Amino acid sequence: MFSPLRPIYPVAGIREIENTLIPSARPPLMERAGRAAAQDAVRLIMDRPGPILIACGPGNNGGDGFVMARQLAQAGREVVVAFSGAADRLPAAAAKAHADYFAAGGTIVSDLPAAPANGWALVVDALFGIGLGRPIEGRYASWIQTLNAQPGPRMALDVPSGLDADTGQPLGATFRATHTTTFIALKPGLLTNDGPDHCGEISVQRIDIDAPAWLPARGHAVAPSLFRDQLQPRPRNTHKGIYGDAGILGGNAGMVGAALLAGRAALWLGTGRVYVGLLDAKGPAVDFAHPELMIRAAQALPGRLSALAVGPGLGTESTSASLLAAALERNVPLLLDADALNLSGADPTLKHALAARTAPTVLTPHPAEAARMLGTDTASVQADRLHAALEIAAQYRALVVLKGCGSIVASPDGRWFINGTGHPGMASAGMGDVLTGLIVGLLAQGWPAESALIAGVHLHGAAADRLAREGIGPIGLTASETIDAARGVFNGWLIEAQRDPRLAGAAPLRGGR
Repeated sequence: MFSPLRPIYPVAGIREIENTLIPSARPPLMERAGRAAAQDAVRLIMDRPGPILIACGPGNNGGDGFVMARQLAQAGREVVVAFSGAADRLPAAAAKAHADYFAAGGTIVSDLPAAPANGWALVVDALFGIGLGRPIEGRYASWIQTLNAQPGPRMALDVPSGLDADTGQPLGATFRATHTTTFIALKPGLLTNDGPDHCGEISVQRIDIDAPAWLPARGHAVAPSLFRDQLQPRPRNTHKGIYGDAGILGGNAGMVGAALLAGRAALWLGTGRVYVGLLDAKGPAVDFAHPELMIRAAQALPGRLSALAVGPGLGTESTSASLLAAALERNVPLLLDADALNLSGADPTLKHALAARTAPTVLTPHPAEAARMLGTDTASVQADRLHAALEIAAQYRALVVLKGCGSIVASPDGRWFINGTGHPGMASAGMGDVLTGLIVGLLAQGWPAESALIAGVHLHGAAADRLAREGIGPIGLTASETIDAARGVFNGWLIEAQRDPRLAGAAPLRGGR
């Protein structure tokens, strides 16, 4: 569970590492990559007889494919290599891989052949790698369409051809892999936006390169290792005041449920006391499903809180803006979601007050809210999610999670993280409110803001994943159901952390008041 951190590098970082190592690498990096890909292929189709089709392109990705083909043929597999380019126009390393493949007895066809009667055991995309910057057209676009139609396993080398390795944006025709073998380290485009739908299962082959030793990583994949130091057992001699007072401000007319969902999530994650301040004057005085919640009028939230979340069902009226302005002045960890983000993005005074805060601030926009905060449109945000998240973090001097497929956590200091838990069933009403409650609950219990944000995002998706494994979802999963599952997953993490010798003897967590 507490596995080593996995770095993520944009294309520029990977190129910097490659350019540093290529002149002296023995064996050469292309040879290492092709061998690693062949090994992955053998494991992938160990029980599948039949020939392997490898489509090679005109660059170094094609060179990886030639090395892979030679290795598989030498291992006794029948290999068909399709290559329509000119050998004399290949980059030097790829040209050598092409020549070595021929020297080992390999042959090449200039177009994709028809599939054998029993189908291909595996088709491999070695057309274009991480350097692609324009849509794929013509012959190669047709090849990708044909490869995508094959019913068996489909493997991409480094990145599916047509997918932007930095953004996860498809560039025209794009290979849809069931398995992607990527080299040296993860790339952001594999993990966010449309990347996961095109990559399938991802295998990282480091090819004997310790990337962080050559270039410190600014990005990492989210994992419990990032926050395991906070997973401490509670002392037996304890009371609720130790575990914080969380406030939820929102619940305008017709949107009371949003605030209640956030409050319930904070409560079920172990917060000592949870106060829900409702703007709806006709809202309930008690949550009969969870009477432990302390419901107040929005203006009557206690002055002393350990952490405050503003936004679930807040609305955008003048009263909402006034309450948000007052919240920004509180010297407590503050989380803004939903309409609190919309108001902050539209009002220069609120934006200035937000950026001027000295206490920890967490922002949780979805793409449309992020667009409003940046003064742009949703399509522009989605076109480069990492850039958008980092820009919001810098402008608002806050920790940010840009929600969506491969949620991105960004820090004002330029560090970033991509989360891999969760599934499409989470695209339902109230899920963002539950996330808000999970994060503010951890903040109220004294977690550092970055750890609380990363853990909340990871936990939210992990809870949904657990339910899907149990047959609850992905289709039809509700936000309410994820709250109970989140509690179960979180307690499982605590148990695992207590077994972790690294944490033996660590002081128990004491946060809040």
